[in-house]
Amino acid sequence: MATTKKHDVKDLALSVEGVRRIEWADRQMPVLTAIRERFVKEQPLAGYRVSACLHVTTETANLARTLKAGGADVVLVASNPLSTQDDVAAALVDAYDISVFAIKGEDNDTYYSHIEAAVDHKPHLTMDDGADVIGVLHSARREQLGDIIAGTEETTTGVIRLKALEADGKLGFPVIAVNDAKTKHLFDNRYGTGQSTIDGIIRATNVLLAGRKFVVAGYGWCGRGVAMRAKGMGAHVIVTEVDPMRALEAVMDGFEVLTMDAAAEVGDIFVTATGDKSVIAAQHFDKLKDGAILANTGHFNVEIEIPALRQLAADTRLAREFVEEFTLADGRRVYLLADGRLVNLSAAEGHPAQVMDMSFANQALAAEYAVQHAAELERKVYPVPADIDNEIARLKLATMGIDIDQLTEEQAKYLASWDEGT
Repeated sequence: MATTKKHDVKDLALSVEGVRRIEWADRQMPVLTAIRERFVKEQPLAGYRVSACLHVTTETANLARTLKAGGADVVLVASNPLSTQDDVAAALVDAYDISVFAIKGEDNDTYYSHIEAAVDHKPHLTMDDGADVIGVLHSARREQLGDIIAGTEETTTGVIRLKALEADGKLGFPVIAVNDAKTKHLFDNRYGTGQSTIDGIIRATNVLLAGRKFVVAGYGWCGRGVAMRAKGMGAHVIVTEVDPMRALEAVMDGFEVLTMDAAAEVGDIFVTATGDKSVIAAQHFDKLKDGAILANTGHFNVEIEIPALRQLAADTRLAREFVEEFTLADGRRVYLLADGRLVNLSAAEGHPAQVMDMSFANQALAAEYAVQHAAELERKVYPVPADIDNEIARLKLATMGIDIDQLTEEQAKYLASWDEGT
């Protein structure tokens, strides 16, 4: 049944605080602000419906405002049950007249009813953080696929899912892999995830990282960022990997590399950042030290095998907000943060606005590009065009007051001669 409600948020009375926080984030997002100002004049999205399934944060609010400024009819739903900031959701509805379906801590049924609300919007453009809306469209709403011009995807996990669909010949419309833009993953995934994951762990536990053995599962851009920041806080960082090249990089970056079996015996704090399932599994729980802390910064809460942990536990209790204590049969206690969900968004505020400025500039410009090039795009996963990526980098530097050198005409010709093999 189609959704008839215009919103579903916790409490519209939270709007005033939400507006203050959205405005604060906006001051740290000058690239997106510049795009919004242009969008107001040019209206590149006029007449298009956009369904966005993203983390409902202050930064996302400014993306939604930018899309609306460009003429889009926007519906925003949460891409994770614990990542919504309720005051932000209220402000978007009450102060900015944008439909939002998101409540922090919503149960599974409510979460998927909100995804349905995004689909009920009958979008021309989708924006995903984990491919949930695209997943519903490809499973239960295939009749709508032909109406969709394109989608965008924000996460590594989502891009993997979509490339698998493309490889099977089942992708129903073009998707732009925003996550793969250099101005997204080199900064958002590395510096954003690095800082916000450490922030989430510290807010949830108030533990000292210095001197702790800190295990990072996965050495992609997110894992690199977490390892870098944990090291900066004085932790002894251990990396686990399945990819030999990434494992070698971690060694050359100065980190100890172990198997998870070996790391489980010595680690104090564990963070998964792989996008895969059962990275920390039943056989590892048997080896954990008393007091081990488990957290996840990958998109889905499957990286830690939580059902197995619950089965092994003799008792559980809430030790602190977002900290669940599992007492095992032999008396060892293991602490799971934020139900294994994204710890940076569940227990903290997610990435800083300065880095999301580039990520969401990519989203806004990718939507504009999709509308402009709809007739040319095939049912494939596309990279963000290089000129958009480079323009965002140029704008970001300009807003930071940083000038860089320019090639002279002679230098440009010299480099071009090498490219041509002369």
